[in-house]
Amino acid sequence: MLRLILSAIAIAYLPGALIFRWPAWDRDRRASLGADERVFWHVVISLAWSLGVVLALAGFDAYRLDRLLWIDGGLAALLVSAGRTRLRYGGTAARPAWTVMLPVVLVALGCWRFFPPAEYVIGGKDPGTYINEGVQIAKTGSIYIREPLIASVPPASRDLFFHDYVQPWYYSIRFMGFPMLDPAAGVTIGQFPHLYPASIAVAYGLGGLTWALGVVGAWAVLGLLAVYFAGARFVGRAAAFAAAALLALNVLEVWFARSPSSEPATQALLFAALLAFARAHQEEDRFFGPVAGALLGLLLFLRIDAFMAVATVLGAAIGSWIVTRLKPRPGFLVPLAAACVVGWFYVTVTLRAYSNDMIGYLITLSPLTIGAGIGAAAVAVIVLERLVRLGGDKAARVVPIALSIVVLAAAADAWFLREQVNCQSPCVKVAAHDAYALRTFTDFYLTRWGLVAALVGFVLVVRRDFWRDPALVLTVTGFAIAFFYKIRIAPFQFWMNRRYMPVVLPGMLLFAAAAALGPMTKPWRGLAIARATVGALLIGALGWQYAKAAAPVVNHVEYAGIVADLEQLSAMFTNRDLVIVESRDAGTDIQVLAAPLAYVYDRQVLLMDGAQPDKAKLRAFIEHASGLYAHVYFIGGGTNLLSRHILARPITTRKFVVPQYDDVAWNVYPRDVQRKALDFGVYELSTGRADVTNGFAHDIGAEDDLYVLRFYARDFNGRQPMRWTGGNSQILVPGLVGKETEVVLTMHDGGRPKEAPPARVEVIFNDVSLGTVDVSGPDFKPYRLTLPLEVAREAGAADEPAQIRLVSTTWSPQELRGLPDSRNLGVMVSRVEVR
Repeated sequence: MLRLILSAIAIAYLPGALIFRWPAWDRDRRASLGADERVFWHVVISLAWSLGVVLALAGFDAYRLDRLLWIDGGLAALLVSAGRTRLRYGGTAARPAWTVMLPVVLVALGCWRFFPPAEYVIGGKDPGTYINEGVQIAKTGSIYIREPLIASVPPASRDLFFHDYVQPWYYSIRFMGFPMLDPAAGVTIGQFPHLYPASIAVAYGLGGLTWALGVVGAWAVLGLLAVYFAGARFVGRAAAFAAAALLALNVLEVWFARSPSSEPATQALLFAALLAFARAHQEEDRFFGPVAGALLGLLLFLRIDAFMAVATVLGAAIGSWIVTRLKPRPGFLVPLAAACVVGWFYVTVTLRAYSNDMIGYLITLSPLTIGAGIGAAAVAVIVLERLVRLGGDKAARVVPIALSIVVLAAAADAWFLREQVNCQSPCVKVAAHDAYALRTFTDFYLTRWGLVAALVGFVLVVRRDFWRDPALVLTVTGFAIAFFYKIRIAPFQFWMNRRYMPVVLPGMLLFAAAAALGPMTKPWRGLAIARATVGALLIGALGWQYAKAAAPVVNHVEYAGIVADLEQLSAMFTNRDLVIVESRDAGTDIQVLAAPLAYVYDRQVLLMDGAQPDKAKLRAFIEHASGLYAHVYFIGGGTNLLSRHILARPITTRKFVVPQYDDVAWNVYPRDVQRKALDFGVYELSTGRADVTNGFAHDIGAEDDLYVLRFYARDFNGRQPMRWTGGNSQILVPGLVGKETEVVLTMHDGGRPKEAPPARVEVIFNDVSLGTVDVSGPDFKPYRLTLPLEVAREAGAADEPAQIRLVSTTWSPQELRGLPDSRNLGVMVSRVEVR
């Protein structure tokens, strides 16, 4: 434990503390900052340095935790050796004031709200991709994943597992979120920028998977502090504390602070960068220029939309240069320029498989659009120059007023005028979730009173103090206008509104809190008391609503228990076994287990490319793999895998049931916790001959995963295992000899309500209808259908298994009975026989 604590201090505190104390670049000025802010900078600078080192090492395949500790320790030793007693403040440091308790309260509030984290290690979506990316950096020391397993797949068998997308930047998809660059060399890369995965790698090295999952909460706590310190300088401590506290209570912040994502890290680093820029540029503190440039540059390795933050900060620097004659300092520009050069290469080359869509979008912009943007920027510069010539004070007054008018006009348009537009080119199509983005975000996450307060606070603060922190104002405004105009993400709650979480939500809360609690220009005692009372009531009301909305999320752990389930599953295999997992299109979602089995638990895993593989190729691959691996296993529940020559021995059946919060449309608020079921079987594959001499018989719902397609998950009606059919479900029957004469299906109507249509099932054998049966009665009954001799002979001569298709009338428990079950149910099937 002591070693763990010392390692964490060496990575996340010591380098920044010593750099901050270095006796140069106006140290007395930063020593005069509050003790709480000094500690904040110690952590931020340490994390920026350490994660920069991790990225550099991983880029050259050289990262290891002990190497990072040696580098950080070496830097600390060098600074101590060179600085010695000069590292002491010598009485120039500000003493702690009572306000030091405010960030302490925020840290406690964040720890209460943001932990425990989601157990999101499964693949399929962004959170699991981030975790698996980070764990792979920790294990391999590289941003690239080199897998001999991929290289060992014979070229003739590759399309069983890797679909060739015929793209110059990647060959295929290894798992969701992991484009494969070179199948011959087995090289894959995580698709997302690697700064947040780098922090996961460090946390994993320190404390295993538990720390790796929890690092997002630590970033979110740091984000609260960054918003507080940046806001305290701009709108005052009271307003900044209120905004940060509201942020901690907001359901959007809570959700993404518990689910692995880059938004909390973006919030922390961006608001820290804005504060550093303000101290460097507006206060002319030489130390914070390189800090601001480095932090902004790091954002390019965190999120692909970070270029907007760089653009708005540079816009603020240029505007200040023109109007207030404050020149951007080389200490800020040089590290930012260097980071932009490396970042551009990183995004456009290293991450081209991910950034290609964005680059393609930029390329397709018309010359008129590009020219209009350049022209607008040029006009703004010319107008500012003219205003400065007329009088610097006039320019300084006009810019905040003009910006306030633009923001109010944009808000009015988004709220009152913007509507969905469906049309063909050349008109501009506007999706519903884009058209109503401001209204959706306000009603679900901000409240209407919160929006009014934010707009009022924006006008008041910007008119009075814009030039005190133009970068913060322009960054919040730029992100809000860009994302409220077009959000460019799948329209699901909470998923869609993650776009607003890093910048827009905290920015709007800062302005709302400034309207309620910010300093007054000419305070009058009676008015000040009344304003403070109303402001406190507003903040209290918003906090109560936010806490109420977030209460179900605070008490929910997404996918709780999946880590223990995966550990048990992985323990069934060794590194000498090959594990094949069924494909993404099998309709079962079992594919989400493949990435963690491979990247967290170090198993040899291949993910099938389709649910209907070429049986001859699959047979050849199994024969090939059997000579390389001790066992070849298959995990799945919806793949047409068997043939006369491909055998599967049942090992076990598993059903992981974990809590999953509602994933609902953009205009519906998620309220319920669902139970995500991953129901599958584990089979050992081999080759041989699968003829059956006494016919085929199998219980449905018991080790049947390779025999059923498009059925619902296995179930139990109280006495026997069974499965529900859907509208079109299939049963696979391998190894028939061609002498079978009868199909027997044991079925039950499932107790249909009177309003539902009668339970009627058409039975189709290899595209030949055997007839339609009416399923009724209080219990399971066998239903017999004659199998024509010619049809049986064709099935007996084929290598593929025969297929029995059940086309059923269906009913929905949700529609007819108001139950949360949205399935379209056919009938219950408990046994199939072909004899």
